[in-house]
Amino acid sequence: MTAAQLSAFQASSGITPALMATVLVGTVFAVLLLWGAWAIRTAYVGWAESRINQRQFFGVVVRFVALYLVLTFFLLS
Repeated sequence: MTAAQLSAFQASSGITPALMATVLVGTVFAVLLLWGAWAIRTAYVGWAESRINQRQFFGVVVRFVALYLVLTFFLLS
């Protein structure tokens, strides 16, 4: 961004672009962790009540971990 663009952004928003990026990335990870906790808990309850098998439960966990790793790689690198 040019100096004029940075100045305009800070004047209108009151924060720096770097701080805005940090807040947005933090929000994405917070939502991802909340969703992951919900998904894994729901899968665990299904597994405990024998509605899904162990392979399906581990599939949910592996998909969440893979999604977390991919987003970490793309957003924090």
